[in-house]
Amino acid sequence: MRPRRSVLYVPGSNAKALAKARTLACDGLILDLEDSVAPETKASARGAVAAALAEGGFGRREVLVRVNARGTEWFEADLAALARTAADGLVLPKAESPADVAEAVALLGRAGAREGLPLWLTIETPRGVLAADALAGAHPAVAGLVAGTSDLTKELHARHVPGREPLLYALSAIVLAARAHSLAALDGVHLHLDDEAGFAAACRQGRNLGFDGKTLIHPRTIEPANRLFAPDPQEVAAAHRLLDVWSVARGEGRAVAVLDGRLVEELHARDAARLVALAAALAARETAG
Repeated sequence: MRPRRSVLYVPGSNAKALAKARTLACDGLILDLEDSVAPETKASARGAVAAALAEGGFGRREVLVRVNARGTEWFEADLAALARTAADGLVLPKAESPADVAEAVALLGRAGAREGLPLWLTIETPRGVLAADALAGAHPAVAGLVAGTSDLTKELHARHVPGREPLLYALSAIVLAARAHSLAALDGVHLHLDDEAGFAAACRQGRNLGFDGKTLIHPRTIEPANRLFAPDPQEVAAAHRLLDVWSVARGEGRAVAVLDGRLVEELHARDAARLVALAAALAARETAG
């Protein structure tokens, strides 16, 4: 299990940010060639990201690269330049149909990409939300879905409000599609950097909805995202107790057990095992430094 509590966007055109990313405590990075890069610096940012990947030094962090969208003048060149790099995956923005995925896979294949290079799809338009299930199952290379909440809010003519009520349907649809195809799911960014309470509330909401973690736009939000998307010790202890009770029940040939007056079945044991595995992965990461 790979923790993805905090995944930070890093502008590919910012050399200092690329260097600093190697020192941050986030679980993952998205080196960005799209929204955070001006049109006149797209080519140089592409080269800088490829060079950073070749240099390495990102340690345990999962390193993804967000390319420019299909239909832009930079899309094919981005894929060609990144096909044989050490990136852990590529993020395709504004995914709306399986054709978007098919074209990316074909272009990467022609550029000599390794087989199964993971693709992450950003769901950030109404068409993307409505096609989330088809997108999640579009190709075996699809590894995860990312909620593009800023663009989606704009496309819906909605408002950025506490509680994110205008986006709840879309957020749930993204998680549903990801889980239906055994993919990871990342929540969207929180735009207001000084709104610590709002950020924490969005993290709690995202975790309650089922997201694995949150995409971030500033290093200061890494610590709270890591903390709020990690299982707390009480949850882990309860999961261990449940698994112990379940093990005894199965050893006695029973398909149900009771813990603290609550019925325990296989689905509960599977969820507890997932939580324990995540806690173990995080503990191993802390031990490794």
